Amino acid sequence: MYGFGELISVLKKNPKTIVFTEGTDPRILEASSRLLASNFLHPILIGNEDEIYKGAEESGFNIRGAEIIDPEKFDRMDEMVDLFCELRKSKGVTKEQARQTLSHANYFGTMLVKMGVADSLLGGATYSTADTVRPALQLIKTKPENKIVSSCFILVRPRATGENELLAMGDCAINITPNEEELVEIAHETANCARIFGLEPEVAFLSYSTFGSGSGETVDKMRNAAEMTKKAYPELPIAGELQFDAAVSPRVARTKCPNDPVAGHANTFIFPDINAGNIGYKIAQRLGNFEAYGPILLGLNAPVNDLSRGCNAAEVYSMAIITAALA
Repeated sequence: MYGFGELISVLKKNPKTIVFTEGTDPRILEASSRLLASNFLHPILIGNEDEIYKGAEESGFNIRGAEIIDPEKFDRMDEMVDLFCELRKSKGVTKEQARQTLSHANYFGTMLVKMGVADSLLGGATYSTADTVRPALQLIKTKPENKIVSSCFILVRPRATGENELLAMGDCAINITPNEEELVEIAHETANCARIFGLEPEVAFLSYSTFGSGSGETVDKMRNAAEMTKKAYPELPIAGELQFDAAVSPRVARTKCPNDPVAGHANTFIFPDINAGNIGYKIAQRLGNFEAYGPILLGLNAPVNDLSRGCNAAEVYSMAIITAALA
């Protein structure tokens, strides 16, 4: 299974650039300093150059060699404004409105990705998730085959053997109550993300019911979504609807669903709604001693990811690697 060493090896073969929208934040500066000491991922910091260097000096971080772009001094701003107006023409955005919007680092950074100045973006150290996702939806948009942006978490826990145990969970952060069609998309994108980490996905659509042991609207939703995903992606191992114990415990699976090839050892979990997903990954993180990486945004035309406002520099560094690997 992949770890960050393997992702870094992939990036070394094809180095990427990543925009940090909050260029003066000490956590961003520390992660950027660490990235600059390598040669696989080059940071672009958004903000006033003097303020960024002052913040780095005060915090003791060496960011020599970082690219710093100040929206007020960007030499391609006219081009950016014109493209922004074109992208938002259905809303009747004027050039004056575009310039005002692009003075905000979250929109400015997203446009750098849209224009090909950077390969990816990581924000949210001080912005809300909505303030990171909204510009991406408006400007980068979803891939042609996707109708929604979704998210997943990758959970990592060391094994005694020295290898890592990996799990994927979606959607834990974006879609509040996804319908059956959206769950199909969430499952497919989550499985694809799992593969980036070297995890061969075995997908469980989770419920309080296992193959009809319970009944209800959400049970039907998860069962139908599982069947729809099987038809859409026949190569993907899928089971559902499953209770969590039947999904992960071989002993329970032998009792509840003995003939299912996925039950008992699923590693990619699709939740019925954001309540279950958010609670589920945090239980694994806090009580199961898993490291949780995400939310990893899925379905966009270019990699944009959101940090938790409570993140630390190590999490920024890790999420930067994940985000760039998606490119």
